[in-house]
Amino acid sequence: MENRTDILVIAPHPDDAEFCTAGAVAGWTHEGKQVVYVLCTSGEKGTSDRTVQPRDLAGVREREQVAAAKIVGVRDVVFMRMPDQGLEDTPDFRKRIVRLIRTYRPDTVVTCDPYRRYFCHRDHRITGQAVLDAVYPLARDHLSYADLLEEGLEPHKVREILFWEAEDINHRIDIADTFQRKLEALCCHESQVKGFGSPDIGTWLREYCQKMARGSDFELAEAFHRATFPP
Repeated sequence: MENRTDILVIAPHPDDAEFCTAGAVAGWTHEGKQVVYVLCTSGEKGTSDRTVQPRDLAGVREREQVAAAKIVGVRDVVFMRMPDQGLEDTPDFRKRIVRLIRTYRPDTVVTCDPYRRYFCHRDHRITGQAVLDAVYPLARDHLSYADLLEEGLEPHKVREILFWEAEDINHRIDIADTFQRKLEALCCHESQVKGFGSPDIGTWLREYCQKMARGSDFELAEAFHRATFPP
């Protein structure tokens, strides 16, 4: 059980977790919870610089992600290295996620909401759907990918999923005490922040987190749709 973790964050690209959930992560790790990041792709197409080669950008973005995760206390970062802008909801992709869930056996999984309408990167949409299916029922049922039993990966029941980028928000987390760490982690993604279009990323991020806090008593928040599963 040495891999056992409390929270598994599954993101399509480097920097997604920093934008959407790093404040909550910093709070969880401060409480002593174990958090692991899984990156489905290395974001090798995420640039407008025509002089940068995808392989080089992948290396840069992976290093940025490791540095960002360290700031908020993440225990480990797993890179699946699937193709950026090329994720497909396939049995193989779902199986790889099931393997990670059964390996780390989290209570909570955090990922993209697959049901955001109209404006949603396809990698985000596909990641969210594949993760949801992997959590329930595939990671739970022993006959789903039964060959994983031969690897010693027993079924596991996740207690809850938190979906970021949700339109149907029903769960907010107070990040007033961890906002600065969230900002520092986001700024590790220099390859992305420099082209973000805001001259003051700190002001933009604070205003965004204030918006996410609307409807609560919090000043700054990260907002999710929370779904729970029967024991």
